[in-house]
Amino acid sequence: MTAEGQTGERVKETDLYGPIKAYLEGQGYEVKGEVASADVVGCRDGDPPVIVEMKTGFSLTLFHQAVDRLGLTDAVYVAVPRGTGRGFQKSLKSNRGLCRRLGLGLILVRLKDGLVEVVEDPRPYTPRVAKRRKGRLLAEFSLRVGDPNTGGMNRGKVMTAYRQDALRCLAHLIAEGPCKASVVAEAANVDRARAIMADNHYGWFERVERGVYAASPRGTREAEDLREVIASLRKR
Repeated sequence: MTAEGQTGERVKETDLYGPIKAYLEGQGYEVKGEVASADVVGCRDGDPPVIVEMKTGFSLTLFHQAVDRLGLTDAVYVAVPRGTGRGFQKSLKSNRGLCRRLGLGLILVRLKDGLVEVVEDPRPYTPRVAKRRKGRLLAEFSLRVGDPNTGGMNRGKVMTAYRQDALRCLAHLIAEGPCKASVVAEAANVDRARAIMADNHYGWFERVERGVYAASPRGTREAEDLREVIASLRKR
């Protein structure tokens, strides 16, 4: 990934060296460039050496190089020019998280005036389990019938447990006609049938009267395309 300067000229990795060198020297380090393949090395009495790997933008190569330097010191930073716009901010957020997980620091350099901003310092990373997300994952796994999806497929085509339950409800309504939600829940073995039909996320249902639902024209059409899936769900 490359960046451009204020006047539109191509930015080079070497453009970052001067500001970073000055910043580290201001922290009391002696700084030298290109030492044993490391872009920037700073040494200060009593402290581990600081290594900074520079690139004109975030890249896999940048992180590979930085992780390799962790075999030399715990104080390893990656440095890129500070960009502008929503795209850079989104990239920054993701890569800050990656730096934390890898135990790397992150430096941004504003090229128009040489301002250096340390946005992450290297520190050991201890992952925290996201209990709610873990719970949702395990619930989806246990509720989903069979293995209807191929890993890596388009997210919009994934057959979720919710979609499977909606298909069960739809199949019952097509076969039996308008029914009370409680009847559908019992017959289709879908405890959340009422909520699914009321929310009508897929446009498959119509409310006939209070508590009574029928298959919509769209639901009837799409059920024909999904008849093999519905047959599989009924067998299980």
